[in-house]
Formats: sequence, C-alpha cells, structure tokens
Amino acid sequence: MHLRFLAALALVIQPATAFARNIVLSNDDGLTSNVKALYEALKAEGHDVIVSVPCFNQSGMGAAVQFAKPLGPLAVNCKGHAAKAGDPGAGPMTRAGFENDFFYVDGTPVMAMLYGLDVVAAKRWGKAPDLVLSGPNEGQNIGSIVVSSGTVSNAQYAVVRGIPAIALSASAGTADDANLANPGSQAVARLIVHLVKSLDERSKGQALLPAGIALNVNFPDELQGAQWKLARIGTYDGLQVKFAADRSDPSLTPVHGLGEMHGPGIVIASNPEGPRDDQKDDEAVVVRKHIAVSVMQAGYDHQPSTRERMKRYLRGFLER
Repeated sequence: MHLRFLAALALVIQPATAFARNIVLSNDDGLTSNVKALYEALKAEGHDVIVSVPCFNQSGMGAAVQFAKPLGPLAVNCKGHAAKAGDPGAGPMTRAGFENDFFYVDGTPVMAMLYGLDVVAAKRWGKAPDLVLSGPNEGQNIGSIVVSSGTVSNAQYAVVRGIPAIALSASAGTADDANLANPGSQAVARLIVHLVKSLDERSKGQALLPAGIALNVNFPDELQGAQWKLARIGTYDGLQVKFAADRSDPSLTPVHGLGEMHGPGIVIASNPEGPRDDQKDDEAVVVRKHIAVSVMQAGYDHQPSTRERMKRYLRGFLER
C-alpha cells in the first residue's frame, strides 16, 4: 500500500512538461541575464539543464575553434565574475550562487558548447543531451550576419552531431550585466519554455526536431502582441556588415563598430534600402513585430533534390 501511495504521489507532483529533457544551454555572450533567466525557467519546468558559456563575450566569432591550444589559468576575471583570475581555463563557475550547473570556458562559443557536450553532459548523463539551446543572444541574429554568429554556430555544430538545436536571439535591451535580472530576459525565457513544451508535446517522447534540422528563433524588441511566424534566413539584411577603409565615413551610418570610429575596420551599418516584395516574410522583417522562426539545415549539406539537379547540371564533368 505504501509503495502504491508513493507511486501515485509521484504522478501528481510531476512537472507540467510531458517529458523532462536533458538540455545543454550555451551562448556567445558569457554569463548574462538572459541565460540565467532561461536556466531558471527550464529548471522550473523539470528539465535537467547544464549551462556552458564563454568566459568573455565572443560575439562575431562564429564557428571559430582554437585547435591545439591548451587552456591555461585565467589571466583576468571572467565576465560577470563567473570565474576569477587564476582559475582553470574551463570548469565550474566559482561565482557564489552559480557553482551548480554553470560552467565556463576561456574560448570561443563553440568551444564552450562542446565542453558542455563532451565533458559535463558525458559525465552527468553518459550520453548526448536531448536538446541544445544557444542564447538568448543580446541582440537579434537576422540576415546574412548569422554566418558570423556564435549563437547560430553553436546550434549548427550540435545539429551536425545529430542533436536537436535551437539558436535564440532577443533584443539588445535584455542585457543586464550588473544584476543579471532584466525583466525582459524573464519574458523571453517564458516564451522559450513554451516553445520547448510545444515541441515536446508534438514529439511524443522522441527527438524534439527532425534529423538534420535546427531552428533560428528571433524575438522582437517589443514582445506585446508578438506572434510566432515562420520566416526565411538571409534574404534581407536589416543591418549590413562592411569593411570600411575609414570608419569615420558619415555615409555608413554605423550602428556600432570596433573601437573609436576612425581608421579601417568593420562597421555594422543600417540598411538604407527597404525589403523587396518577395522579402516580406524574411526574418529581418518579421522580427520587427513578431517572433521569427527560421528553419536551418545541418551544416552545408543540401536537399537530395538539389544534389540531383546539380548532378545533371555537371553531367560530363563529374566522374561516373
């Protein structure tokens, strides 16, 4: 009788989510208000979550990896004091309140994500996680800039390994390095938990996404009234990434650049041209008032139909 009572009680107190999932949460910004809020929201739903992020902000590093370079002790404190100078190049965070489930890597976003997969997840679960979430980034990743996005590259690396993955990006206004408690972070986290729960219900205990598929999800600055909309990647750029011979050129209308605005370097400038009619469902347009959900393929592979078309196109050139 006692055992039957405990079994019934366990069913009653199970978390709201249909299936508790093992999740690795990473990003390219380091310890942020967004990643803290999402971790707490996922844990509240009963998921087992590992956070593994770069020691410092690594925006724009894309899929970069430091090969054959051992990570030595930290020379300075990590962002947000996640770890302090003298701590190992990778390991559990040492900031009070973040010792459990939170890890850092003195390297690129992909290196941090892989640490979460290959070291922490392997030790905790003995297998790959059910899902990799990358973000939420402090700023949207829309248009061709996704190629250089560490947020998106984390998801790409994971899905090539056969792990369902979602890149997540929010408003730059969700940043809060001082307190890690931006209310906007919590609002975005609630929406992400809803997305994971919806995928969970559709999967019926199986993989959360089809094989070879990842998602790039961008939240608008204003969440009130925003709806989930299917979008496309990279056909319209709200921002343009340019190499400028002189970054003080006023015609570039820079949003932000590298250091002071003089001399050669990269400038991220506003796009003076609006979208064409055939670009109205592009994520850079949709995200202005809705949540853009874009479907990504794994790595550089393409659909079988496209490969067959190229095979016919290159007939006589390719060896049989």
